Amino acid sequence: MSTRAQDDDPNIKRILGVTPGMGKAIGLDEKWVYNLVKLVGNYGEVFDRNVGKDSPFKLERGLNDLWTKGGLMYAMPVR
Repeated sequence: MSTRAQDDDPNIKRILGVTPGMGKAIGLDEKWVYNLVKLVGNYGEVFDRNVGKDSPFKLERGLNDLWTKGGLMYAMPVR
């Protein structure tokens, strides 16, 4: 499991399935988010690989970047 799974943040623990409840509530395995990110990567990694700097298209993230970097991407809290 990633080092983020050992984070003290209860939201991180809930999302990664360390604290059970979220997966079961939506009918999935508790570690579904962890497994998904492990298999395909996070949004930035997927973007870079398919249309961004690591692809033949070499597109800049622009508005698809995080809000902290001038884009519009903002993750809503998962409860």
